[in-house]
Amino acid sequence: MSTNININEYKLRRMESFKRVINLILAAGCIALETAIFAYNWLEHFQYSVVEALRNFGYKGHFVEIAFYGLILLFLTTMYGGMRLGYLRNAEIIFSQIFATILALMFIYVELSIMAHQPFVPKVFIMMLAEQIIAIIIYTNIANKVYKSIFPPRKLLLVHGERPIEDIYNKFGSRPDKYKIEKTLCMREGMDRVCNEIARTYEKGECNAVVVWDISTAERNMILKFCYARSIRIYIMPKITDVILSGAEELHIFDSPMFLTREFSMSMEQRFIKRTIDIVCSLILLVVTSPIMLVTAIAIKLYDGGPVLYKQIRCTRGMREFYIMKFRSMKTDAEKDGVARLAQKHDNRITPIGKFIRKCRIDELPQLINILKGDMSFIGPRPERPEIIKQYVEVMPEFVYRTKVKAGLAGFAQVYGKYNTTPYDKLKLDLIYIEHYSVWMDLKLMLLTLKVLFWPDSTEGVESEQVTAFKVSKGHESERD
Repeated sequence: MSTNININEYKLRRMESFKRVINLILAAGCIALETAIFAYNWLEHFQYSVVEALRNFGYKGHFVEIAFYGLILLFLTTMYGGMRLGYLRNAEIIFSQIFATILALMFIYVELSIMAHQPFVPKVFIMMLAEQIIAIIIYTNIANKVYKSIFPPRKLLLVHGERPIEDIYNKFGSRPDKYKIEKTLCMREGMDRVCNEIARTYEKGECNAVVVWDISTAERNMILKFCYARSIRIYIMPKITDVILSGAEELHIFDSPMFLTREFSMSMEQRFIKRTIDIVCSLILLVVTSPIMLVTAIAIKLYDGGPVLYKQIRCTRGMREFYIMKFRSMKTDAEKDGVARLAQKHDNRITPIGKFIRKCRIDELPQLINILKGDMSFIGPRPERPEIIKQYVEVMPEFVYRTKVKAGLAGFAQVYGKYNTTPYDKLKLDLIYIEHYSVWMDLKLMLLTLKVLFWPDSTEGVESEQVTAFKVSKGHESERD
């Protein structure tokens, strides 16, 4: 059996290397195509407006400008996931590439306007953007079909405990182009039976990866070691302690490796830089968005005569309470029964103006004042209401770990999750941010938040039967040993 496993391991390793090469070639092809469209427009239209600036560079200037655009586009496309062909959904890849292209053209537009000493006529830029969007849509659809024809979905063996598996089954089932659960095994069948079946299905080629879902730590560790020894790919649902340890500092005490988790999430220097960024950026954005805020305030007031702002008690670092400010998007009697609840899909409490400002995230703009005051930061776990935190803590005591840092306007859970992501998953996403914090991560999340503002999944409400975003039984939300 070990010989067959080694052969399978060699084949799969070669296949993974081949997959990465194909992914890189196909993704780079789109960047090259867009850069070629820019090069054409540069040579046909743009260069004549900046001829004085290019006089001393000759033909090298053309090459430098085209290469400069290509590098900016590559950076932004990589940042927003446009290079993850075969990993993200087709629609999200197209959206990411278009979004990156728009930002790249905005940057180049400003650069060329400075070089020309006058604003560029945007007509040619708009035409070029239309050409690039058409090219992105056509190329990405073709590239995805090529990728899927070469690499079929990964065949998975799901190992689970006694609790329901519908949640994880649906998550993998939402990407039939990438994953296919071929077989499920419950740990009640015994460790020997599970390990033998993992080895058998891997050897026969029936499954080429294992998914471990909601089992005890002891059982999980045994399966992990078993798969690791045989170089079998394994997907594991991390527990809270796993996420905490993932950000631990590696130490060596004499000849013994150790992990160190610090009592403070951020150093004094990091807190100073973060606060400086918050103050500077909030002041700039308050000035820039003040016309939008004024129009929004007038529209809300004219609609029903109610208050413009909605103030609500939320919790920030150390469970300190503060009043968060938003533009009111719901009716004035939205919670007349006194029950705290999240916005639901098709919520009839939301006004027509509220639907628009929520969709565009304009309702969040007054929180710039909260940031300037120091109640919040630009990036951090979203602040929750005390009564909702109390409900969470009853079944998930670890939820208070989110308050180890200051609450944020946007955070890791908002960028990589959805509005209706379960609290347990949101907690783990927020802990990843807390344990891996860096200034660069804050800057990266700020850029990624721009994409989230326009991606519909991030603004979707919770299901109608939910009150506080719990989607399953309380037992499912708790941590298992």
